[in-house]
Amino acid sequence: MNLSPSKFPKHIAIIMDGNGRWAKKKGKPRISGHRQGGQTIREVLSVCQKLKIRYLTLYAFSVENWNRPQSEISALMDLFHHFLRKETKNLIKKEVRLRVIGRIDELPEKVRKEVTRSLEATAKFDKWNLTLAVNYGSRTEMVDAVKAYAEAIHRGKENPEECSWETLNSYLYTFDLPDPDFIIRTSGETRLSNFLMLQSAYAEMYFSKVYWPDFDQAALLEALENYKDRERRYGLTGEQINELSMTEHSVT
Repeated sequence: MNLSPSKFPKHIAIIMDGNGRWAKKKGKPRISGHRQGGQTIREVLSVCQKLKIRYLTLYAFSVENWNRPQSEISALMDLFHHFLRKETKNLIKKEVRLRVIGRIDELPEKVRKEVTRSLEATAKFDKWNLTLAVNYGSRTEMVDAVKAYAEAIHRGKENPEECSWETLNSYLYTFDLPDPDFIIRTSGETRLSNFLMLQSAYAEMYFSKVYWPDFDQAALLEALENYKDRERRYGLTGEQINELSMTEHSVT
């Protein structure tokens, strides 16, 4: 693929969708799709490192997913626990920092312990970043942020008269992450499903028909090929963007 490094997004966020349908299509139980999806995580992370894409965020389990059958929820929690136990060594080897965003305190105890262990084991790394959104929802994130901000006001640490987006952003789960440049959803669905809605205000969107277990290197490169043709204007005109680009090139 002929894609200049300057055209790569700094932060890719992916809604990993289609595991169950992938399994059904192959006549397998749904959990087999989730297992195969874990393999896809490894491949996509590896490709991102090769392409020098430093931030990868994956939507693993939403707050709404608790409404699924209990048997599937239990299997997903076991799979997440196993994934962390197995992959933490690989993350350390690749020097990838793991973050987990969402209401982690509501997860099963064994999963919480494994999350804590993995976070601590990779905390010293800062070049590569993998963030898993687990028991996550953008609306609950905002609720939690507002509660924390209100408590800070009560303690005299914040002045509501000086409130800004930057202030509120510092109370989000993603306070230490750059906003995503590129959001990908697999399986053909075309909605955000309560994922990073505030952070994605100016993100480019890409909807792939490929189910997540089949979202391999070729599928990711195809998405990036589409991204390179986007013009990100942030409210400006195309002419203004061109002028800014020319100015930057003349300075360098």
